[in-house]
Amino acid sequence: MKKKIGLWIDHKKAVIVVLIREDEDIKTIESNLERHVRPSGGSRSKTPYGPQDIVPEDRRERKYEHHVKKYYDEVISSINDADSVFIFGPGEAKNKFVKHIKNKELQSRILAVETVDKMTDVQIAAKVRNFFQK
Repeated sequence: MKKKIGLWIDHKKAVIVVLIREDEDIKTIESNLERHVRPSGGSRSKTPYGPQDIVPEDRRERKYEHHVKKYYDEVISSINDADSVFIFGPGEAKNKFVKHIKNKELQSRILAVETVDKMTDVQIAAKVRNFFQK
């Protein structure tokens, strides 16, 4: 029984379509990422009427990158047992996701990485079925 997985991913969510024989299961993982978050902490400005919070940009970036890694790890745990994987999506998230995969065995099971536009869950499922019917 081969487990085929199609993964549509961007920075907001991942849609995982699992195909086992004739059965199909769709799972969505939300990233809850916010690129420009007002961080807690920081210090008050020395000038009156100046900015209220000063937080170093690199600290904000590290926090964002840590959140992205956690999101990618959650997606990896959902596709880890696949026999074959098809990854697609808009933007750069899919390529960053593939680079984040450290498991060489899982990397070898990735059949294709493709750029596509935003899609509905029904369109994603249809694309995955069409890909694996080839």
